[in-house]
Amino acid sequence: MTEPVAINARAAVRGQIGGVERVARELAAHLPALNPGRYRVIAPRPALAHAAGHAWEQLALPALARGSRLILSPANLAPVASRRNAVFIHDVAPFLGDWYSARYSRWHRALSPVIARRARLVLTISSLSRDQIVQYLGTDPARVAIAPLGVDDRFRDPPGADAVRARYGLERPYVLAVGTDLPRKNLGLLDTLAPALADHGLDVVLAGSTRPYMPAGSYRARSLGYVPDDDLPGLYAGAAVLAMPSLHEGLGLPVLEAMAAGTPVVSSDRGALPETCGDAALMVDPDDEDAFGAALVRAATTDRERLVAAGRVRAAGFTWRGTAKRVDELLEPLLG
Repeated sequence: MTEPVAINARAAVRGQIGGVERVARELAAHLPALNPGRYRVIAPRPALAHAAGHAWEQLALPALARGSRLILSPANLAPVASRRNAVFIHDVAPFLGDWYSARYSRWHRALSPVIARRARLVLTISSLSRDQIVQYLGTDPARVAIAPLGVDDRFRDPPGADAVRARYGLERPYVLAVGTDLPRKNLGLLDTLAPALADHGLDVVLAGSTRPYMPAGSYRARSLGYVPDDDLPGLYAGAAVLAMPSLHEGLGLPVLEAMAAGTPVVSSDRGALPETCGDAALMVDPDDEDAFGAALVRAATTDRERLVAAGRVRAAGFTWRGTAKRVDELLEPLLG
């Protein structure tokens, strides 16, 4: 018997994990475990995980999902011609700023409104993203629902922080930023602040990959590049503070992962970050360099104990099992 929901796991087979890849992997693992008779995972070979796989997603996936009543796509794109789509659209960042390559922006600006309007259900990750999907993609609000993301248990008080610090030669306390390098992440702010932070005994460490379709920056601060997923919990736990200076986020998963690891967070007050952080982080205007730098020092020193405690409480409310249960509940009426 064919399972009613086919999970599009194209993003789940990518070698490097960013936000959408993590969502794809976690849903591909948790949904079949939660309701084994409802879900099947359909993935291409890894060579088709990125741009080369657009044709697979548009043409092969609907055929491979023949017999399933829904195709659940967790990574922003879905088969345009299909009327069986339930699609996660994490944010509308390609519509908000000149943060991507021209080709990438044109592709998403052309496809996203069509996919969103035709989908049986659009899932997203925050109230802000829901409102912006309605505004920018013209989606019926009744077909847009929120399924907040989760934090894996291995981020909660992870062991091995000293070993990770030693592996990367991180001898001094460090301000950590985690995320794919593109202008929206605003990592240049931390580069500017690095000399002043060094005077307070804090190095700046950047961790994240670059992508061909995303303009990358050039930084004087220490850049680790892509950090293997097994090292990430220890890298968070070893940091004096996590910095998230982004100009826009649909949720901001690294702030929750850092909170779970017992690391204080300083975040910009843009996008959905205030919604995500609540009162468990210091929220700062990213255009105010002095205020952002001062907040990083406070989070690493005088405010550290309070922020660590508040962050752990905040992150405890986000689990991938909870995300899977929410998605399963939202899909249930479409299958009845």
